[in-house]
Amino acid sequence: MNTAFASHQKQYLEGFFAGVNQRVGMPFLGQNAQGQFTDDPAQATEESVYGTPLDELCKEELIKHEQNGLDVWDTIVKNSELDQFPEAADMFRYKFYGLFHVKPAQDSFMLRTRVAGCALKSYQLTGLAEIAEDFGGGYADITTRGNFQIREIMPRNTISTLIKLDEIGLTSKGSGADNLRNVTASPTSGFDPEEVLDVLPYAKAMHHYILNNRDLYGLPRKFNIAFDSGGRVSVCADTNDIAFYAVRVDEGQGVEPGIYFRVQLCGITGHKQFAKDCGLLIKPSEAVPLAAAMIRVFIENGDRTNRKKARLKYLVDDWGVDKFLDETKKKLTFALETLALDQCAPRAGTQQHGHIGVYDERAADYYYIGVVVPVGRMLPEQMKAIAKIADQYGRGDIRLTAWQNLIIPGIRKEYVDTVKAAIVEIGFHYKSTTISGGLIACTGNAGCKFAASNTKSHAVQLADYLEANIQLDQPINIHLTGCHHSCAQHYIGDIGLIGAKVKVGDESVEGYAVVLGGGVEERQAIAHEVFAGTAFEDLKPLLMRVLQTYLSKREGQETFWQFSRRHSVEELQAMFSIAA
Repeated sequence: MNTAFASHQKQYLEGFFAGVNQRVGMPFLGQNAQGQFTDDPAQATEESVYGTPLDELCKEELIKHEQNGLDVWDTIVKNSELDQFPEAADMFRYKFYGLFHVKPAQDSFMLRTRVAGCALKSYQLTGLAEIAEDFGGGYADITTRGNFQIREIMPRNTISTLIKLDEIGLTSKGSGADNLRNVTASPTSGFDPEEVLDVLPYAKAMHHYILNNRDLYGLPRKFNIAFDSGGRVSVCADTNDIAFYAVRVDEGQGVEPGIYFRVQLCGITGHKQFAKDCGLLIKPSEAVPLAAAMIRVFIENGDRTNRKKARLKYLVDDWGVDKFLDETKKKLTFALETLALDQCAPRAGTQQHGHIGVYDERAADYYYIGVVVPVGRMLPEQMKAIAKIADQYGRGDIRLTAWQNLIIPGIRKEYVDTVKAAIVEIGFHYKSTTISGGLIACTGNAGCKFAASNTKSHAVQLADYLEANIQLDQPINIHLTGCHHSCAQHYIGDIGLIGAKVKVGDESVEGYAVVLGGGVEERQAIAHEVFAGTAFEDLKPLLMRVLQTYLSKREGQETFWQFSRRHSVEELQAMFSIAA
């Protein structure tokens, strides 16, 4: 990469430094620890990034220091015109625009979009379908962060893709690399009769704050924020770095009664940790500035030398919550209130598969329908058909979920059966007790170099096999993830599967380790490994035995997560063995 200054840049810099040196009256110009110019050599320090010397930075930090990822646009344009892929350092910077070169799995780009609060308009879903068919591989995937990914985009189509995305009112900026990822919100927010607060406006405000503040890019590592309305459908907020939970405070608790946010910190389920309540009680209007202050504390103090220790969790582990909050307070113009969690009114519980099926809305005679989209994959014609349904029978809105499914809200009572039939005709369904209704899978090795197994293909095969052989009367979640990054969050599934290479004779085949008993929110638990690496073909009968044993040995209408947690790992292994 050519980093030489142009002649006019050289002239500017020479004039600038000449002026500064003349002002300070000496030829030496240093920089102190705060990055300010100084004429005192004793105060001058080596160049650093937020106090970390350059020679201690990890590779990714050096790439960001050399050039901000947001400044790679000209390179994307040039490479698009030449139809060529970026060089190594720029390959990382492309992620600042949501473009991932996913070679060797696919020698092409994957586009990751931002969908503020997981809420789309019908015309935006149609536009995404057009991007998939015009510039991508003819399909799109809903992710566990309530946004879309589109794959198989060639270099020549990158700029056309980004322009089209902008024209339909979406963006991919900051959706990859060390940035704030898609801001999520409860997918039924605004029409859920059980919610405490419509949190979508706050998620959108957070989204736009991030986009319009350049200093909030290039964090030590990625960062997740979620807003939970207190309604029926979980957004898995407790898996996020910052989670805002809407709560109600009644009279007599020492604060003005009303609706507030509780704040949870440091969820990172890939590291087997849920977010924990930090004691704060804030007004909803304080959420965005508080989050911004916390993010800036992380930016200034997070580890930039070791990628494995660069998440918020590790800064808070090192400092403690109190010090982290003290540093946050220094960046705020308002005081922070604390209140014991048990002084807040209890929240209604979430429904395990409340994102699937037909449910009443707050407005009389209106309903929303949760649509099963197996492993989140949609064809362009299916996307356009869903958009048409939302226009004809709903409000033109679509909500994406953390479970790789979607919701169509605003359907009048007399149109519910018509919409159900249309969903089936598209190739989807709306039944909550099927295996496919709770099936979640990451990209897998068909599109990700880290994955050990073809998760999406295996997930569909697994659902077909199980649904043909067993009938469930309780919802169940099965999460398939290809590697330790846990993009499909296998640790929070009733049944979690993590990809592994398994020896069968002299051959190495694709398989999975099996973890059981995970959950989020009031079902919160990290699943425990019950079976080590199992070849995929052996996994199908194994999971059949697991579900058959559950149905035969459960107590009453006990759910799978209740059943699996009632027994030790050793007991589960014995029950599910071939001999049993």
